[in-house]
Amino acid sequence: MTRPLFIVFEGIDGCGKSTQLQFLSAYLQKRGRKVATTAEPTDSVTGKMLRAALSGKDPRTAAEMAALFTLDRIHHNKAEDGIEKRLKDGFDVISDRYYYSSLAYQGSLTDYDWVRRMNVDCPEIRTPDICIFLDISPAAALARIGKRGEQREIYEKEETLTLFRATFMRVFDTLTDNVAIINAEGTPEEVAARIAAAVEPLLN
Repeated sequence: MTRPLFIVFEGIDGCGKSTQLQFLSAYLQKRGRKVATTAEPTDSVTGKMLRAALSGKDPRTAAEMAALFTLDRIHHNKAEDGIEKRLKDGFDVISDRYYYSSLAYQGSLTDYDWVRRMNVDCPEIRTPDICIFLDISPAAALARIGKRGEQREIYEKEETLTLFRATFMRVFDTLTDNVAIINAEGTPEEVAARIAAAVEPLLN
């Protein structure tokens, strides 16, 4: 078996990350691999502050959000049950969001280069083996969000998601990370098959 992999799912809100994360987890387990799933924000104190801000209950500036996400991401890597520990224990780690979201979201609303430096140049923030970006139109994403029947978060507006999608593409153009841009339209099974094809080369 290949060494444990660190895999990140990214995309604008409503792209289907949570669903596809579970599909990929099941796929890897069928291959005989141990899998740990995780997400950002984490359940740390900083993560809870971020969730309050994202819900609109405790508004923060974009710079505050960027700094808090970086702190939470360092914790995500270094905690007792964090990314590095799980990888060391032989688990593939799949995360719902990572630093690409900070670059796309907060990087669109405050100084992009500052947000990038905080994350990409931080020695305690690990680079993933692959980032899977689920690409979907903002209109389709909002339609999916509407079906959930949940209160919308502060970024879940068409004009905002359009801006973030464009910044995601800028991020991928300027980083040397391994990124697979996956068409997220279609049935969950069709999308899962595209993702499995992108991950398969890392398993051999």
